[in-house]
Amino acid sequence: MLRLISFRIFLIIIFVNLNIASVLPASKKPVHAKNGMVVSASKIASQVGVDILKQGGNAVDAAVAVGFALAVTYPYAGNIGGGGFMVIHLRNGENTTIDYREKAPLKAFRDMFLDKHGNFDPSLSQQGATSAGVPGSVAGMLYTLNKYGTMKLSQVIQPAIDLAKNGFTLDYNTAESFKEYLKDFEKYPASYKKFTDNGKPYKAGDIFKQPNLAKTLELIKEKGRDGFYKGRIAELLVKEIKSLGGYISTGDLEKYQPVERKPVTGSYRGYEIVSMPPPSSGGIALVELLNILENYHFKNDEWGSSMYIHKLAEAMKYVYADRTIYLGDPDFYPVPEKGLISKEYAKTIFEKIKDYAVPARDISAGKPVKYQESSETTHYSIYDKYGNAVSTTTTLNSAYGSKIVVPGAGFLLNNEMDDFSAKPGVPNQFGLRGSEANSIAPQKRMLSSMTPTIVLKDGRPYIIIGSPGGSTIITVVLQVILNCIDFNMNIRQAIDAPRIHDQWLPDEIYTEKFGVPLDVKENLEKMGYKFGETRSLGLAEGIMIDNKSGEIFGASDPRGSGAAIGY
Repeated sequence: MLRLISFRIFLIIIFVNLNIASVLPASKKPVHAKNGMVVSASKIASQVGVDILKQGGNAVDAAVAVGFALAVTYPYAGNIGGGGFMVIHLRNGENTTIDYREKAPLKAFRDMFLDKHGNFDPSLSQQGATSAGVPGSVAGMLYTLNKYGTMKLSQVIQPAIDLAKNGFTLDYNTAESFKEYLKDFEKYPASYKKFTDNGKPYKAGDIFKQPNLAKTLELIKEKGRDGFYKGRIAELLVKEIKSLGGYISTGDLEKYQPVERKPVTGSYRGYEIVSMPPPSSGGIALVELLNILENYHFKNDEWGSSMYIHKLAEAMKYVYADRTIYLGDPDFYPVPEKGLISKEYAKTIFEKIKDYAVPARDISAGKPVKYQESSETTHYSIYDKYGNAVSTTTTLNSAYGSKIVVPGAGFLLNNEMDDFSAKPGVPNQFGLRGSEANSIAPQKRMLSSMTPTIVLKDGRPYIIIGSPGGSTIITVVLQVILNCIDFNMNIRQAIDAPRIHDQWLPDEIYTEKFGVPLDVKENLEKMGYKFGETRSLGLAEGIMIDNKSGEIFGASDPRGSGAAIGY
């Protein structure tokens, strides 16, 4: 009888363990390489980048090649009709960033998304031609290649041209994604034609060819930025925008220029953080969060506990409150960057954190000025054998942006205008509020949450990380970094681990499925927390470098279907 009971207990233990394994599988080992690594949301694009590295190109050459390839293989967010940010660490120790964020057209005006009663109309900012900002991706990538690359444009863009012209095999997820957004594409003939097989939904295994996009890429190859911002492509873009009631003009396209900016830098437990400055809110918010959390000492067995989540969530609330008031395009608004990322200011926030959840209504932006010295998106990370690192986040904003394909040109337009604060205090599609700092103005860049980041150890790249995910990007990058530095996880474990998100308003914590055990959730509820919808948080693409051995490790987020490829 005792043996029978013991056997039953043994079976129960096995069943429970199998059940847990099916829910939270053990992380695979990260991809290992000796010479270089590319991690992106598209296996095909990652391979394009690695091929460039194998040919002797540096991380910037590979980054531009991957950027153009993603416009072909990952139209969900990869683009030439959107914008992005690039953080670069060069082998000589120099750090820099390239801002090729979209801009508001010259004809844009402050209340352009309000109806006759003064109420915000999201259909104007999130859909159609009025939602599109002036694209920056092509100008940004070409600027970066010319200044920091080693290869010719013809070499790095050719793989994208070949993929567009000859086609590639659709995987299940991409084909299903086309099908999911078919009703949106039906509104625009060129979009419907591009994303259906002669009117029929694409299936996994079909070859997806994009001849018009191939011709556009050929023009860029031949004429550089003028192949996109002037001539035939510019005319096609403006013609479509005007026919749909939008504002982008040929003058907007000709005037567009990327901006090279000094990175936001900070430190966390001896590591140097190098991230994106405004008009991205990512770098400032990330450094501010790390500065607050540096006041704690996290123990290994504290990870995932109610007190750990509490510390993260409270810090997030205060930082997102600051984001709402202080962050915008620095060319239009005096952002108090030095104050927001000072250790002293972080200490004042840390001292406000209680052992219970402070309601959002009792939290407001702080006063950092006295310290002043003067999802949808995609990410890719690259490291080369020379010691150069590139962290790039690029976006159309929503999935497939505005859903408008430019007829005859084959690329999608963004809907980034929704990232402006159309009306103070009114949330955008990600639930983010804004103020005067992010109000609409002609030629202004809209605020972003993109957080491409490089973490340095003893002056050399240690972690290259970033993620899509709208308002959750900042907290995704934060948690991957904490997992690596505070909990000694490898890059695979750090990316796979469940995440949480709190952005002040709405006053609730977002969690992932199976990410927070019942007793932890109950403890947090007793502390005053409310829980929002369970959702997937981000798609991190990361690299970790062991500078002692020279080993390179990469991981693509299992929440997506990308790939880390090294050589």
